Amino acid sequence: MPQDIDEALLTRVRETYARARSEQAIKALKRNGFEAAYAATPEEAVQKVLELIPEGASVGVGGTMTVRQLGLLSALTGKGHKVVHHWLPDLSPADGRRLRLEENASDAYLASANAVTLDGKLVNVDGTGNRVGGMLYGPKKVIIIAGYNKVVADFDQAIDRIRDIAAPMNAIRYASKTPCAATGVCNDCSSPERICNVTTVIDRCPKSADFTVLLVGAELGF
Repeated sequence: MPQDIDEALLTRVRETYARARSEQAIKALKRNGFEAAYAATPEEAVQKVLELIPEGASVGVGGTMTVRQLGLLSALTGKGHKVVHHWLPDLSPADGRRLRLEENASDAYLASANAVTLDGKLVNVDGTGNRVGGMLYGPKKVIIIAGYNKVVADFDQAIDRIRDIAAPMNAIRYASKTPCAATGVCNDCSSPERICNVTTVIDRCPKSADFTVLLVGAELGF
């Protein structure tokens, strides 16, 4: 006789896997000087982020689906924070540059990572570089939020994840005229609309940085 899938079992397996894998990465992140924590649910993640940001602080938000998927822009605005971000319709190039610079000069900066390795590194690929720029220097507080789906073994797997998943999906989201947007496969292209131009690896917490990595037991972002 066919049997239905035990949804409770599937949920328990996913939760256990997400926590175990994330906690291994968190231990390594702490060894590398980062503050790091785990949130079992998106709701818990939002609460942790709100607790980390001082009252009245301005908040810059880089290019991140994860932060928006969590509803953090609305949550922060609701708590009276000035939220600066450049994902606005019909933005002129001059205004886009101004907002990106203002994001990176905010009191706190929120972004996600393309990959977090089990040996405690943050790996990112940017088109413009403003997102990784905000992580590296400027804001008094940096908070990186990533779903467990972005935890990978090492740098090589991080690059594979970016090439195979993050870049093609973001290119599709942007409606970029790049080969990967059409095929779902990275071609290491030379397209003028290429979004993979700047690669950074944050091996250890930058000096004098208030830098927290929050891993979440949910699939978030690309």
